Amino acid sequence: SARVSSGPWLSLSLRAVFPVSSRFKMSQQFTAGRKIHKKKGKTASELEEQIAQAMFDLELSAKEIQADLKKVFFYSAKEITHGGGKKAVVIFVPLAFLRNYHRIQSRLVRELEKKLSKTVVVIGQRRIIKKPKWGNVVVPRKNTMTYVHEAILEDLVYPTDVVGRRQRIRLDGTRHHKIYLDSRDQSNVEAKLDTFAAVYRRLTGKTASFEFAPQQE
Repeated sequence: SARVSSGPWLSLSLRAVFPVSSRFKMSQQFTAGRKIHKKKGKTASELEEQIAQAMFDLELSAKEIQADLKKVFFYSAKEITHGGGKKAVVIFVPLAFLRNYHRIQSRLVRELEKKLSKTVVVIGQRRIIKKPKWGNVVVPRKNTMTYVHEAILEDLVYPTDVVGRRQRIRLDGTRHHKIYLDSRDQSNVEAKLDTFAAVYRRLTGKTASFEFAPQQE
C-alpha cells in the first residue's frame, strides 16, 4: 500500500493516497496557515482557521489589496458576545504590520464580515508591564496601562478618529467614559457603536459609551 513519508517521495506518495480534489484542499490549508502565527505548542481554533483561509482567498482574488495582504499575518482571534446575542470578532495582529493592515482595513474587514457574519475589529498586539513595587524600575511608556488602553481605543475605531472624551464618576465610585467620534464617519460606523463599547470593556475593563461629536456650524 502507498505510504506518506518525508523526503523526495512525499509528492508521489500524496498522489497515491489522496485524490486530486483532496490534495488541492490540503495544499490550500497549508498555504492559508501562513496567515496565522501561534505560539509554540498552541493550535489554531476553528475561528482562527476560518479567518486565515478567508485572508488567503482574498490574497488570491483581490488584486488591489494583494501587495499588503501578502505581507501580513495575525496572532490570534477571539469572539465576543454582547447585547442581545450579537457577536464580534477581535483579530490581534503584530504591531509591525499595523500600517499594512490600516491600508487595506476597510476592504479586508468588509470581506471578513461577509464571510463570518459578525462585526470584525483589528487590534495591535500589545503588552502591559506592571511596575514592580520595589526598585527604581522605569517601565517603557509603550508598555504602560495608560498607553496600551489609548492605543486599543484608536485601533478599535479605526479609520474613525476619536475627537473628544469625558469621564463621569458615579456615586458608587465607578467611572464611565464617554467617547466622541468624528461625525463625518457616522454613516459607516454607527451600527458598530455597541460593539465598540463591548470590545473596549472586554479588553480594558473600562465601561464606555460611544457617540458622535456634534457637527460644527
